[in-house]
Formats: sequence, structure tokens, C-alpha cells
Amino acid sequence: MSDPARRGLGLWTCIALVVGNTIGSGVFLLPASLARFGAISILGWLFSASGAVCLALIFAQLATRLPKIGGPYAFARAGFGDFGGFWVAWSYWIAIVTADAALAVAGVSYLTVFWPALNTSPILGAVAAIGVLWLLTLVNMRGVRIAGRLQLVATILKVVPLLAIGIFGFLAFKTEHFTPFNRSGTSPLAAISATVTLTLWAFTGLESGTVPAADVHEPQRTIPRATVIGTLITAAIYIVCTVSVMGMIAPNELATSTAPFADAARKIWGPWGHALVGAGAAISCFGALNGWLLLSGQLPRAAALDGLLPARLAKIDARGTPVFSLVLSSCLTMILVMMNYTRGLVQAFTFMILLATLATLLPYVFSSMTAVLLTLRDGSGTRRAALRLIVAVIGFAFSLWAIAGAGRDVVYWGFLLLIGGLPVYILMRRKYP
Repeated sequence: MSDPARRGLGLWTCIALVVGNTIGSGVFLLPASLARFGAISILGWLFSASGAVCLALIFAQLATRLPKIGGPYAFARAGFGDFGGFWVAWSYWIAIVTADAALAVAGVSYLTVFWPALNTSPILGAVAAIGVLWLLTLVNMRGVRIAGRLQLVATILKVVPLLAIGIFGFLAFKTEHFTPFNRSGTSPLAAISATVTLTLWAFTGLESGTVPAADVHEPQRTIPRATVIGTLITAAIYIVCTVSVMGMIAPNELATSTAPFADAARKIWGPWGHALVGAGAAISCFGALNGWLLLSGQLPRAAALDGLLPARLAKIDARGTPVFSLVLSSCLTMILVMMNYTRGLVQAFTFMILLATLATLLPYVFSSMTAVLLTLRDGSGTRRAALRLIVAVIGFAFSLWAIAGAGRDVVYWGFLLLIGGLPVYILMRRKYP
């Protein structure tokens, strides 16, 4: 645990970490993906939001009982021992590194609204993405307090344009865009299931506030509140913005839009609205990148402290920053960024993003089952314990639904990627039996 004097993450900063890490680039494209389903997609949002809130409650409960650095990793280790903890740490680290690369590339792609040369010159685009990556890495190296403050500012800047479209969009709202209610041509159950599969990905990152527990002020109180409040804020923003955009843009037009929020902003404010959304989207990506970079140093440090990863990853500097862990993660991210800008590897990179999403869901499965295990150990005879058990089971089912939605190929290759970490575990067990 770090010195309490260095605990620079308070409630609002933790909320910003949850909201900022959850709202990335995906929200700017989801309305177009949902347009072919029609208004029934709102039910999909409600179902996925309910599942996300259940997971938030699970993480809040576990954070109260186990306020340890590492979040999902610490929870899995408490419930399933070193091997379960290692698996979650390995998968979550893969997810963080790959998500960092995706966010750096996506953020630069949104900057093409202002600098078109970033799109026409792959080398310039790669340099810009790597430059942003290391700039934010340096910010995180200054300490968790500085990174947390930047995350708070970035979250405000990214949420403001989204809420502006969500609120002012209702001035151009047309109810006829919501008929027929189900445009998919399939049964209501099939349509809702499909939209849940699309929307539930948008909530990955809700566990972010649990990871840097050692640097959180009053973690047993702050982390649970921040996790639940941050998830509720995120769900509200998603649903309001989606409804607003669907109400402004006709379904057939929306389904073919490559920038639905930019098109919506153009309808409200004219040409300068496109620039506003471009800036908001870039800030959204870079803000999320800053938050995930913070976790990229904290997560391997937590596993290293327990002897499951090399000890050097656990070392911190005078500011309490795990510099080696952070720099190593950023180096791995930089390699992935360069792969994205190398011809012939773009499809491989895109597939790795899907693998990262799957790797993020594995900690949800383990955390849900840890909550079940701890509740059963304590006795489930009370009403409160029964409610905790129900929430944990729902969270587990929700996570399995998300994994199934990733597709067979992603699950297959994701499993092989996780198995690939076994040699590392064996080497560490040999050193620390």
C-alpha cells in the first residue's frame, strides 16, 4: 500500500476514471449500428445498462471487502487463489495494452477533421499516435494525482458535447423515426439480443476505479460509490444520446452514416458542429487513453507484488508511480500502434481489439463468481445476502452473454492467447513456490 499522503484519487476523480475509461470512441458509432433495429434497440440499451449496473454493484461489494490494488485481479486471487489471479492479471493486462493502442489510433483518426494530412500520410499518423501515447505516459509518470486531475478535465470535455447533442437534439426530434418499433425483420427477442450484444461492449471499463486502490482516498468508501455512480452516469449518457440522434436522423440515413454524431451536430449547429464533435471524439479517445495508461502501470504492479509477475514491475519511484511497469506497457502499446500503420496488418490489429474485449470480460466472470463464493462462505440466510447472491449470478450470466456475443473465432483465439500465459506462470511459480 502507498503512503496515505500520496493518495490523490478522491470521489470525483474516481468517478471520472470510471466514466472516462468506459466512454471511448465506440459511443460515436453505436447509433449507426443500432439504426437497422429501430426503437427496439433502446430496450437493448436498458438490458445492457441493467447488466452493467449489476456488475458495478458486484465490484462495489468486492471493493468494500477487498480494497486492494489490482481490482479484478485482487478479487480473482482472493476467490480462486494464485492461478485464478494470474489468469485474470494476464488477460486484463493484454486488454489494457491493446485498448491503449486502439484509443491512440482512434484519437488520431478523429483529429483528421482538423489535419487531413494525418489520414493521407500513414507515417505522419503513426508518429502522431505514438507522440500522444508517450505524452500521456509522461503525464502518468508524474504521479497518479496529476493523471487523475487530467482524467477529470478530459471527462468533462468529452461529456459536454455528447450531452449538448443529447439535449439540444430533442429540438429537432421526429417521432416518426421510431416507427416501426422493430425494423430488424426478426422477432423482438432476437432483435433485443442482438442489440444487447452490440451495446454491452460499451460498458467495459466500469471496473476502472477498483484497480488503483492503493492511491484512492478512503478506498472502502470511495471506490464502491464511484463505481456505481460512474456506471449510472455512463448509462444515462449513452441512452439519452442514442435516443436523441435516432430522433434527429432518419433510420435509413443513420444506418449508412460513418459519423452519426457529426451528422447530428451539423443538423443542430451547421458546419461548425462537425468540428465540435471531431474535437469531442478526439478528447474522448485521449481521455480514455490517459485513464487506461494509469491502469497499465497499476495492474502488473499488483500481480508483481504477489510474486505472479517479475518483481521489477512492482517497483515505484518517489511519487509512488510504477515507472517500469508503465513504460513496459507503453512500449508494447507502441508496437501495436506501429502494426496498425503497417500495410497488411490492419485486419490483424482489428481482430486483436476483439480479443482485448474478450480479455476484459474474463475478469468480470471471475469477479462475479468471487462475489458468489464470498457470499456463500458468509452464509446466505439473510435477505441482504440473498440479494447479493442474485446480483452476482446476474453479473455472471451477463458476462457469459457478452463472451458468447464475441463470436466463435474470437473466443477460440482468445482462449489460445490466455493459455499462452501459462509458461510465464510456471516460471514465476518456480521462482516463488
